[in-house]
Amino acid sequence: MRTATTVEASGLGSWSRQADFVVEAEKLGLDICWVAEAWGSDAPSALGFYAARTERMLLGSAVMQVGTRTPVALAQTAITLSNLSGGRFLLGLGPSGPQVMEGLHGVPFARPLARLRETVEIVRQVLAGGKISYSGSEFSIPLPGGEAVPMRLSMRAEHAVPVYLAALSPAMLRLTGQVADGWLGTSFVPEGAADAYFAPLDEGLAAAGRSRAGFDVCQGAEVAFARDEEALGAMVAGRKKELAFSLGGMGSASANFYNRAYSRQGWAEVAAEVRERWQAGDRDGAAGLVTDEMVLATTLIGTEEMVRRRLRVWRDAGVDTVRLYPAGETLDDRLDTLGRAIELVHQTGGIGGTA
Repeated sequence: MRTATTVEASGLGSWSRQADFVVEAEKLGLDICWVAEAWGSDAPSALGFYAARTERMLLGSAVMQVGTRTPVALAQTAITLSNLSGGRFLLGLGPSGPQVMEGLHGVPFARPLARLRETVEIVRQVLAGGKISYSGSEFSIPLPGGEAVPMRLSMRAEHAVPVYLAALSPAMLRLTGQVADGWLGTSFVPEGAADAYFAPLDEGLAAAGRSRAGFDVCQGAEVAFARDEEALGAMVAGRKKELAFSLGGMGSASANFYNRAYSRQGWAEVAAEVRERWQAGDRDGAAGLVTDEMVLATTLIGTEEMVRRRLRVWRDAGVDTVRLYPAGETLDDRLDTLGRAIELVHQTGGIGGTA
């Protein structure tokens, strides 16, 4: 398996500390650094900066939110970052959710599947280098009714730009299998992933005449090492409110894709109750419903031997790239955790996915 992490440029309480983390992560042997956007710092600005400070590591957007930029603007950004970095850029796109799109950007969240599909089609057309002409339900280029004619960019993509999609729902997973080079996943429980995630993903791959061979399944989770069972218990307890937030506070009142993902993996009843309590303002009550099993199943937390065993389970479930979110109070702590985790991944060996 390859190793990756995700950062937000404004994280760690300091722009410079986050940049130092990225540089040191490359020295530890990390394969990919993804840069998040969400509702904080933008991804492309940081990616250009990190490209100038690194030499080997791949750099990706995880994710740029479709709808906040035109498809051609996304393609321009991808080509620029790819050319500047010598072909080290991966384009990660995602639909985000109604709260961020409508509450922050003022962009309708309607028809996210069609918008994402058409965006990828236009991006690939731009990457191919010809004149840009597209007619779909969401986008028309050139804009109809005017005097504009199709144009091409004045620059060319000097390297291939792999496209990854962030997806949780079955429909988005099918689309990912049909049109993307990789899948950026989360809320991953390997024991329940076959039906919840891989079945629709494989349907999409089959519809496009492909298999998981050559397709990158990139899954992420927090990694933390406990000295003993007592320390592990404290770690697990401390993370229950974070999981309760994902189940109850992410998305809008009517659309929480994380909650639905956990529900499909065997926790429908508790996920529904956690959300109900969280929405009612009972945050502690919601966290109290989250079980130790739920935390351990969706993270890489434990003693070193426990984490090693879980990595084997992830590998055998079909994960090609493990995205590590290292725990730690300081920069050095996080780098120490990341270094230990990278070494365990290397020891685990093997390749995920299905040929």
